[in-house]
Amino acid sequence: MLARSTSAVAVLALAAFACGGAIEIKPPEHPPSPDAIKQLWVDPGREARDLFWGIGGQKYAPDPEATYSFKERDATGFSAKYEVEGPHDVEWSAKIGPEAQTEVVMSRILWGLGYHQQPIYYLPSWTLDRDGVKTIESEARFRPKLKEFHRLDEYWWWQQNPLVGTHELNGLLVVLLMFNSTDLKNDNNSIYKFDEPAEGATRWFVVRDLGAALGETGKMYPRRNCLECFEQHGFITAINGDHVEFDYAGRHQELMAMVRPSDVQWAGQLMTRLTDKQWRDAFRAGNYSDGDADRYIRKLKEKIDDAVALRARPVDQATR
Repeated sequence: MLARSTSAVAVLALAAFACGGAIEIKPPEHPPSPDAIKQLWVDPGREARDLFWGIGGQKYAPDPEATYSFKERDATGFSAKYEVEGPHDVEWSAKIGPEAQTEVVMSRILWGLGYHQQPIYYLPSWTLDRDGVKTIESEARFRPKLKEFHRLDEYWWWQQNPLVGTHELNGLLVVLLMFNSTDLKNDNNSIYKFDEPAEGATRWFVVRDLGAALGETGKMYPRRNCLECFEQHGFITAINGDHVEFDYAGRHQELMAMVRPSDVQWAGQLMTRLTDKQWRDAFRAGNYSDGDADRYIRKLKEKIDDAVALRARPVDQATR
């Protein structure tokens, strides 16, 4: 299922709520082909991907010494975003605030696991030129608008797409749950098209806007990028037959029903392929201190162990 980012989407959403508040989960009539799966995920291979620079490498990284010219400001959503233009007429989306760090780390890890991501980078500070007035702005996630990345107006739905029921799609959900990604709405999912195959496909299904993570989960402004919150959260709380219960308090609870025990183990095994260097580089790319990175990684590796062993750990509410 694809949806356009127009008022028609609002009509679809209202219809879904009128029918009980959740979109029906619909697996495809036939299992997806290997080429279809490559639209979401490709095996990252034996050689560990560089998670400091990410998919764009150093080539597409923003110049921290450059001045970026103001084009417009988008104040919608949790974090404010600037549309700016930098050297060589490259346009950028700069997201301000605590989500800047988490989005870079999340994107690096997903790409390291084989999930498609667009290039993004972190700058601890940067110079903005607005009508001739230059100011030093705070930390931001910088995403270049590259010509080869054709982002479509449509977005893909978790509940209805060609990969529903696969380990690759459900495993992606599991990975996001490990990081306490609490904003699993469909319109955070983008589709990119390419003139030539990129990472095995000319069309990518991508999860974007990954910043609401590495903190707590919840429905009303949960704290993101909160180390203490993250350490106090559990992961798997119960296994009932083919159903897995998670310590997840965010919206879109119906998505949890998509995940089977075998999906959890598949995701856990995939994450064991990340090297210690990749973990460190991913958090270094988001400008985390070594101490904070170590604590995040320690908690995440506990969750990976639980996923591989499919072990439930009830949440100690006294620590929440």
